[in-house]
Amino acid sequence: MGRRKIKRKISRSLSLYGAIVLIVFSIIANWFVRHNLDWINAQYNCLPSLLVNALIYTGEPFADITDSLGLTGRDAALKVDDTSKIGDKIFFAGPPKRKSSKAPDNIKIDDKGAFIVGYSDKLRHCVWSAYKVNKEIKYNIPKRPAFKKDKQFKSCPSSASYAKTGYDRGHMTPNYAIMSRYGEEAQHKTFLMSNIVPQTPELNRGVWREIEHRIADSFTSKWDEVWVIVGALSNGNETLSGTNIDVPTSFYQVIATKSENEIRVLAFLCNQNVPWNTWPRHYLISIDELEERTGFDFFSELEDSYEEKLESQTPTRLLPTDFITAFKALAVHFNKFD
Repeated sequence: MGRRKIKRKISRSLSLYGAIVLIVFSIIANWFVRHNLDWINAQYNCLPSLLVNALIYTGEPFADITDSLGLTGRDAALKVDDTSKIGDKIFFAGPPKRKSSKAPDNIKIDDKGAFIVGYSDKLRHCVWSAYKVNKEIKYNIPKRPAFKKDKQFKSCPSSASYAKTGYDRGHMTPNYAIMSRYGEEAQHKTFLMSNIVPQTPELNRGVWREIEHRIADSFTSKWDEVWVIVGALSNGNETLSGTNIDVPTSFYQVIATKSENEIRVLAFLCNQNVPWNTWPRHYLISIDELEERTGFDFFSELEDSYEEKLESQTPTRLLPTDFITAFKALAVHFNKFD
């Protein structure tokens, strides 16, 4: 009996010790992955790759959960007296407003009902699009429709222009969010080529898809309405093979939501070459910096004091949600696009 008690005691001690080690390692890993990607990648030069990989694979999902629960990270948020007059059908506080030569000129704006596109005849693709997602999912997702040329724009390319180029037909306003809230007719409009841009498969099927699903499913689980502006940045150095269709260098999403007396915003900027399995948190950027890079003024209709305070902040986490939603978001991350 004495030996059994000793064995049980040793077993309990080892279990406790193992749990403590796991907790401590997870905390360290959480800290590790909060550095920028350049710093993280540099650690391969001074630490064993096995250790770096263990820190990344442990830290990224753990950080995602603690952020979702509001335990770690910070938001770009502002307390205000009243938000009832902020936000309309599509735009949270006005469309993107050109403020420098970095932004394309002569953008043609077309209201598609559930979303709005800003199209460039010169670039032959959408420069920005805007949409709003409500909390309630009203429609099931049917079979994906075919891509079609948008007769509204003479320079709009055909779907065949993208064939065998190595680039995906990437949605600006996403199919899933629009279909699930506004129905099949609205979904078909997201497959018009005026809403499509050349995106690498790694971006389109990876972190870009994940951000889209976070907006449509995760953020709306807590926030009744989420406003989004999606855009593309171009330097004019590349076109699709055999065409004069511009290939953007990077893409952004600007997101806003509100409660009765608070506004929260966040923005992402991703280049074409991001790894497919990277995490959205690493691509957060302040709206001030995004405006400098794009040449657009976002939320120009907000009161100046609100705009200055919100846009100067750089969030370090995605919008907080809850425990169950956090694990659903992880499932999206670890499942490749089919």
